[in-house]
Amino acid sequence: MATIDEELGQLERDIRQLKIEYDQYFGGGRKRPPTEIEWRIDQLVKRYAERGGELKFAQRFRFNNLSQTYAKYKDIFRKKVALKEEGKVQRHFGAAAKLIEAERLKKEAEDLAAHPQTFRMTCSAPEREADKVEQLYEAFLQAKLLAGEHTGKLSRSSFNEFVLKKTKELQKQKNCKEVEYVVETVEGQVKLKALVKS
Repeated sequence: MATIDEELGQLERDIRQLKIEYDQYFGGGRKRPPTEIEWRIDQLVKRYAERGGELKFAQRFRFNNLSQTYAKYKDIFRKKVALKEEGKVQRHFGAAAKLIEAERLKKEAEDLAAHPQTFRMTCSAPEREADKVEQLYEAFLQAKLLAGEHTGKLSRSSFNEFVLKKTKELQKQKNCKEVEYVVETVEGQVKLKALVKS
């Protein structure tokens, strides 16, 4: 049986595939909307929405991101299907079609960027709070993957080292007990901020 992480990976791939197939359908390359893959995603989303308690923090964060992305896509698809059924979808050819498609993709990317996911975590002694640092790492990695950023150079050990060093540095400089780390996506770029907690 597939693990939760494998199923979430499959869900991510299915959502991407669904978008491709819907684009083909709206572009006239497919006769029918991709209802089969949509049904499969719906089943998985429903199952994990009911089993939320079984997910680890990072898995729940990933699932929430995926289900929100899917909900946004679904809304866009539903409106387009309604327009297509009413015969209001115009067929564009060649360069004009590419231009319109590029604009649409840009707008969708902006829509997703306008509703960023934020993850917050506060720690005072990272060397004793391995679970928290692990959650922060997973959230940072997941946000980068969702934003389409390269994660090849990101390693768990160097990340742990960075959090430890940064926490101690800020505690010394600002004479504070806790440091809050924030993972957020701003204009499509993932940022990790360290803020002082009094």
